[in-house]
Amino acid sequence: MDFDFSDDQEQLRDAVRKWVDKGYSFERRRSIVNAGGFDRAAYQELAELGLTGLYISEADGGMDMGPTEGMVVMEALGRGMVLEPLAQTLMCSGVLGAYAGADQKAAWLPRMASGEALVVLAHQERAARYRLDLCTTQATEASGHWTLSGTKSMVPVGDQADAFIVPAMIGTQLALFLVERTAAGVNTQGYRTQDGSRAAELVLEHAPGQPITTDGLTAVEHAVDIGIAATCAEAVGVMDQTLAITVDYMNTRKQFGVAIASFQALRHRVADMKMQLELARSMSYYASLKLNAPAPERRAAMARAKVQLGQSMRFVGQQAVQLHGGIGVTDEYIVSHYFKKLTQLEMSFGDTLHHLGEVSARMQDTAGVFA
Repeated sequence: MDFDFSDDQEQLRDAVRKWVDKGYSFERRRSIVNAGGFDRAAYQELAELGLTGLYISEADGGMDMGPTEGMVVMEALGRGMVLEPLAQTLMCSGVLGAYAGADQKAAWLPRMASGEALVVLAHQERAARYRLDLCTTQATEASGHWTLSGTKSMVPVGDQADAFIVPAMIGTQLALFLVERTAAGVNTQGYRTQDGSRAAELVLEHAPGQPITTDGLTAVEHAVDIGIAATCAEAVGVMDQTLAITVDYMNTRKQFGVAIASFQALRHRVADMKMQLELARSMSYYASLKLNAPAPERRAAMARAKVQLGQSMRFVGQQAVQLHGGIGVTDEYIVSHYFKKLTQLEMSFGDTLHHLGEVSARMQDTAGVFA
């Protein structure tokens, strides 16, 4: 199997890395965190690079690219711990492109591609944990108009987004709706999350919603799988940079008159970090390559990838802090922010334990990654 990237993909990677290195410094990120965890100007810069239209067709103003390009982009953004929720844009544009009607596509996809509109998925509920089939939000119809009532938690940039894709129950059927943030009956309460990004509680009280599809569970699973693949790629970028910072510190920090990088025990720990990084990278590739597979195969692949990524993220983050010593947990030093980012990514779209259960549940007569 050929894992080499095409020239276009390499150019895309280089363009995003240059933007991260020159336009999204640690100082700028810190200022965005202090301002609330989201910067519309930075998000617009991603749009100017064409990244918000990555999964949107050319007819709708996008770049009409696929999962491999998405992986390349998210890995590059991970190196800078970019706070702006591009993964959410990939998820929602993918869902609208696959399940929405022509009118909804025309109304939203061109605006999403240009960065004018930010749409995020609002699917998490407190009682559901990571299960996608548990939903208490209700949708009711009257005179041909739908309204939604319920509460969604941990909605990325929920108080800044322009619209939400919301799962809700029609009787016993899970359906998907699009709800605008400025609509009547929509209330948000924003806050910063552990890694410095922004999220919100979303409360809907008879808020008007536009139906996307009545096959809501299929659509939500598809959206979350896009999110898992994006999270895996982003985590590889975060771990890559975490390892590089750790190695640089070990080559600089001295004990007994020599750099601690010369200590054999510490070199072994760095080798273990590198091995975990490469295991994670291979499973990130696996997740992206399976993103267009049939749903059962795709769902199983995402769970497998998230288990390995979760294990790798925890190991790399903890070892980086240990190898730095006390400075590794200070807010002033960058590696502590990479550690917090990895911790939050490990819990996004289902933590390691949850996905280990998913892998186990999907084992039939055989086991193994490619079974």
